[in-house]
Amino acid sequence: MPEAMSSDRFTVMLGVSSVEGFREELLRFTRWLGFEFVAAIVVIDRPMSEPDFLAVDNAPDAYREMADDREAARFDPVMQHCRHHGTPAIWGRGTYAKRGLLQTWEEQAAHGYCAGICVAQHLPQGRHFVVGVDRDQPLPASLMEQQRMAADLCLFTAYAQQSALQLFGAREVVGSPARLSPRELEVLRWTMAGKTAWEVGAILGISEQTVVRHLGHAAQKLGCVNKVQAVARALQLGLIA
Repeated sequence: MPEAMSSDRFTVMLGVSSVEGFREELLRFTRWLGFEFVAAIVVIDRPMSEPDFLAVDNAPDAYREMADDREAARFDPVMQHCRHHGTPAIWGRGTYAKRGLLQTWEEQAAHGYCAGICVAQHLPQGRHFVVGVDRDQPLPASLMEQQRMAADLCLFTAYAQQSALQLFGAREVVGSPARLSPRELEVLRWTMAGKTAWEVGAILGISEQTVVRHLGHAAQKLGCVNKVQAVARALQLGLIA
């Protein structure tokens, strides 16, 4: 298990200003998490045409053709999960064997892609952000350890997507800046501090359901789909500190 990663090592992604810097932080996090390979992909849906794909990865040259095969991705069980779900895909040999795709797994395993975790964020205006980390060894046998890895990747992805969308020219169309109420800002600040909705409610003297409602309203105003993305977006906009 890697040593604990301080929160500033996640939020540093908000300050990345170049593709090179983005790649460097992406690789740093991947290695800290215990993986060798990573791919971060921005997908932008286009009406009446194929979507745009913009990616940063460190796939080996020998695997490049397979990594760029979009037709194969349509049948890949990990990509299919990420296409339809926001929950992490934790995968290994069994993931492909269950679907009769063991040969596909063997082909990618020959290049070091034996197991991994993949997370997708589906954002407003047809924008998607996917991060997958892979390695040549099986994942830990402990389900708790697998879930911890997945949780770290989800948090990192929530911060990384802000920079990725800006660097790859996929920013959302916005009008006036989001106007959050004082209470919405308050619950975001306590959420950023790691408090649960129940804990925030106890601190502010309101119900847990009210906290959840404020977080939902804040996320909607910021064009986000969950509270982690909302915190990252509010930090980037300077609404909270």
